[in-house]
Amino acid sequence: MPDANASTAASANQTPLEAAIARGAIAILGTGSCAPANIITNNELARRGLNTTDEWIRTRTGISSRHVASEGEATSDFATVAGRRALTDAGLTPADIDLVIVATLTPDLRMPACATLVMQKLGIKNGTPGFDLNAACTGFLYALDTAWAMISSGRYKHALIIGAETISSILDWKDRNTCVLFGDGAGAAVLGKTRARRATFAGLHFSPKRAHTLPPEILGVRLYCTPDTELLRIPVGGSLRPLTPENHAERQHYIQMHGKEVFKIAVREMERAAREILEQHNLGTDQISLVIPHQANHRIIDAIARNLNYTRDRVYVNLDRYGNTSAASIPIALDEARRSGRIHPGDLTLFLAFGAGLTYGSALVRW
Repeated sequence: MPDANASTAASANQTPLEAAIARGAIAILGTGSCAPANIITNNELARRGLNTTDEWIRTRTGISSRHVASEGEATSDFATVAGRRALTDAGLTPADIDLVIVATLTPDLRMPACATLVMQKLGIKNGTPGFDLNAACTGFLYALDTAWAMISSGRYKHALIIGAETISSILDWKDRNTCVLFGDGAGAAVLGKTRARRATFAGLHFSPKRAHTLPPEILGVRLYCTPDTELLRIPVGGSLRPLTPENHAERQHYIQMHGKEVFKIAVREMERAAREILEQHNLGTDQISLVIPHQANHRIIDAIARNLNYTRDRVYVNLDRYGNTSAASIPIALDEARRSGRIHPGDLTLFLAFGAGLTYGSALVRW
């Protein structure tokens, strides 16, 4: 029979990396992002005849500008660039990827899935599974948890997950309550088992120099849904209410939102998601180095930070330059935070998201 004492002694002598590999720890190995070159400022929206001003938008939302797709650009275009950049950051090639998930509510086509278009553009090998996932603004966290579970099963080695949107395609540009809030873009991450490797541009990944530190690892994800089909929705265009000339003329095929109600629920549920995942992992709020929340509205972000006792310097915000990019929001912010040096080896980051459905969730990642 195996010697239990010998096994325990061997475990005690393992480096953190060896221990992580033994338990099958999964990490984010690389990130990337992309946004359209076309930028629309608040002043430009006002010049287009929208009944608003730069001050009105900034004071209520925190947004100054947003990236918007030009004619001929689609979700798969931004997703492909973000995915390629994430692969380069991870030191991998398309041939290394054996799972692709694209979180989006604005795919290029009703079918096939946006993931298949991205795979084709990236040159990912035939036979690789790929699919879309729609959890609205919480989509990236749903994709993160799905890929994490699938890699942990042992059936997959490396997953490319992408949050990508062309929200401008479903906006009523005459409705100032919605069109000023959103933007387009994509963010991506490569997931795989923790492994030793040379440091990247930000020196974030595990290397032999960190042999006595904790390795990068996705520590946990918590996902939620409180079903609601009225507060944030697109009324027509699906099988229940197909698009017709009549409801098109009534502008029913665009995003509709009850802003005040969504605001209150978003603050409450993202705070809940944060507290529950921290409690699950026996962590205090003071142990989180950086919070990366969904970039929807600066008042929502400020309220959550205040309720959790986080100062603004511990919360990453790029809302002013992107607006709400839905499923792309967190991965774009994550990539920017890494590239700007806001995340360091050993840091704990907390992701928080909320979206239509109503979906919401949290995730903990150690770098």
